[in-house]
Amino acid sequence: MLVDSHCHLDFPELNADLPGVLSRMRDNGVTHALTISTTLETFPAVHAVAQAHPNVWCSAGVHPDERRDGREVALDELVSMGSGERVVAIGETGLDYYRVEGDTEWQRERFRTHIRAARRLAKPLVIHTRAASGDTLRLMREENAGEVGGVMHCFTESWEVAQGAMELGFHISFSGIVTFKNAKDLKEVARRVPLQRMLVETDSPYLAPVPHRGKPNQPAFVKHVAEEIAALRGITLDEVARATTDNFFHLFRHARPA
Repeated sequence: MLVDSHCHLDFPELNADLPGVLSRMRDNGVTHALTISTTLETFPAVHAVAQAHPNVWCSAGVHPDERRDGREVALDELVSMGSGERVVAIGETGLDYYRVEGDTEWQRERFRTHIRAARRLAKPLVIHTRAASGDTLRLMREENAGEVGGVMHCFTESWEVAQGAMELGFHISFSGIVTFKNAKDLKEVARRVPLQRMLVETDSPYLAPVPHRGKPNQPAFVKHVAEEIAALRGITLDEVARATTDNFFHLFRHARPA
């Protein structure tokens, strides 16, 4: 049994054939999924997917570099979103300086709002960080994100960043990137992260793992991520599946297996 801890089932590439996506999940031993919110505008569609399927939950949040909403989410609004049925996490949130030029204070304020909402709701955070790991960890400490914990999703940072996050009680989630041949440093992190602090994900429809690289990703493919981690660590796929599934339900404690 595997869980895809981060996917985007409302995105057109997956939602256009959602019954097929869910069927292929089941056929590949992926029993549950967490579909992730990225904008205020699309949150109702994300929430609807989770409400319609007993093996799917969702988060509430606005992606760090997303500007299409035209306004910032207020704390009370985010708390209201996060209080909904089958909403088990806040995010994805964090910091992403990769494509952003000029002032980035708006990102840091948005991140603080998400952490405060998570603490008010006692729900974990789904954190995205890119080209911003120092500030990400600093704000996590300043806002006491460790009170609720969460996951560093689609992890691509150094072992030192992983250590910093785990010291705050966060899990580390690996995506299809860990299967890429040139991801040598990330593979080493995957060998070192304790199994009890690890999750697996697809971030689908993006980042399809080998042997599907370059094609649209889907939750069924999280099996390949788990297989790569098992090979890197010299353990069985069942061991990775059992540990990451247990970790998921321990972290996202508002989720209950169907």
